[in-house]
Amino acid sequence: MPRFLAVYTMKPENVVRFRALPKAEQDAVDAAGLPQWVAWEKANAASFHDRGMVGKTKRVTKDGIADAQNDICGYVVVEAESIEAAAKLFENHPHFSIFPGDGVDIMPFVTGPED
Repeated sequence: MPRFLAVYTMKPENVVRFRALPKAEQDAVDAAGLPQWVAWEKANAASFHDRGMVGKTKRVTKDGIADAQNDICGYVVVEAESIEAAAKLFENHPHFSIFPGDGVDIMPFVTGPED
């Protein structure tokens, strides 16, 4: 079955805005969102092969290594019949329906020119 990389995105300024909220408001968002996220993961666990969150970024270019910033905050490797089926798993996901995430980008793994 095909595998896809699902990348959670969140603009850095949205993280800053969320972290600037009073602690009680952050806790309320977590209290609402985390149980839904856990339930979503449990319901779809058979489709996941790897998942995690990511931290600070280093970018390597011809000019060397430097700190960098992007919108990627986590990932899931999903097994699904099609990219459409993989994308449907993330409809109304708590990452963006409750938390300040922007969305989830779904990309197929490509292993060669025939893919």
